[in-house]
Amino acid sequence: MRVYLDHAATTPVDEEVLKAMQEFFSKKFGNASSLHSWGREAREALEESREKVAKLINADANEIVFTGSGTESDNLAIKGIAYKHRKGHVITSKIEHPAVLETCKYLEKKGFDVTYLPVDKYGLVDPKQVEEAIRDDTILISIMHANNEIGTIEPIEEIGKIAKKHGIPFHTDAVQSVGKIEVDVKKLNVDLLSMSSHKIYGPKGVGALFIKHGIKIEPILHGGGHEYGLRSSTENIAGIVGFAKACELAKKRLHEDAEKMKKLRDKIIKETLKIEESYLTGHPEKRLPNNASFYFKGIEGESLVLMLDAKGIATSTGSACSSKKLQASHVLLAIGIKPEDAHGSLRVTLGRENSEEEIDYFLEVLPQVVEELRKISPLWHKK
Repeated sequence: MRVYLDHAATTPVDEEVLKAMQEFFSKKFGNASSLHSWGREAREALEESREKVAKLINADANEIVFTGSGTESDNLAIKGIAYKHRKGHVITSKIEHPAVLETCKYLEKKGFDVTYLPVDKYGLVDPKQVEEAIRDDTILISIMHANNEIGTIEPIEEIGKIAKKHGIPFHTDAVQSVGKIEVDVKKLNVDLLSMSSHKIYGPKGVGALFIKHGIKIEPILHGGGHEYGLRSSTENIAGIVGFAKACELAKKRLHEDAEKMKKLRDKIIKETLKIEESYLTGHPEKRLPNNASFYFKGIEGESLVLMLDAKGIATSTGSACSSKKLQASHVLLAIGIKPEDAHGSLRVTLGRENSEEEIDYFLEVLPQVVEELRKISPLWHKK
């Protein structure tokens, strides 16, 4: 049996998505900037897609800017605000995705000040600490909606109210939450929100940035002035159409998918915690419906992932975007886990196609693999 349990890394393209995209590769292949009928056809598809993506997050269509990825959306939001101000102070958290953290580190090299807020043992940012960190020269607050490793959902609505009260633009990286839980930009009080197609059964190479009316940013790509002058590049119409279809399906299936995944997630958590010296990471309740993340004492995460893979099960340790780096996860260290324990982490992320039978197989294999690894581990000292 082959079981894919790494949906936070990427998802398979839904068949309906693939079907929607196909004609835009060969029949409706026009450039959306062209004046002729091929171009107009592409432009129509682009604007229809914008509507569908906007609907998923309760935004207006003209508040959506298409990008090439979630990473690009984060860069455009953060650098876009920073370049507009040319100097100032940014507030973020220690557990952000590298697309945010590395962008902030880059800005520090350019003379900007950045405050990296701590989190509690569950990975939650304290809104009071956000407010306390605000300075006269604060130009942006960027806090993720849900963590990609431990699945903790942040108090974005509350932080958004604080940002609004102080008149500071607020960005959230919602790459992991969109399509899994309700995301409403108006309720969340956000000014900028990043999304990614391939996390919600759409194609890779497409993302979007929600930019609230009235928020001014500088582009980071210059050229023909596409996407309201904010993202020059001929639009990837096939990819955008696929992303829009994925958003449409996510909106329709949100509650059904979430309920199914939550049930399987809870089963995984309950059974996995029966393994000796195994621990749940992230918040026990305020977490994504598809995320179960753990650490096991006395074993090494990479070995665990590879041994599960040998049994036909795909999982991950740390974040897939950086899991080739042999260093303890910055997220796990930030929630207070010791480096040697952080190396024994496992992230299991469900998708809409996973079945109870697949989960039973995973739960049968996992304790055996943990036991095998502990037998050969110099770190495992049975009490």
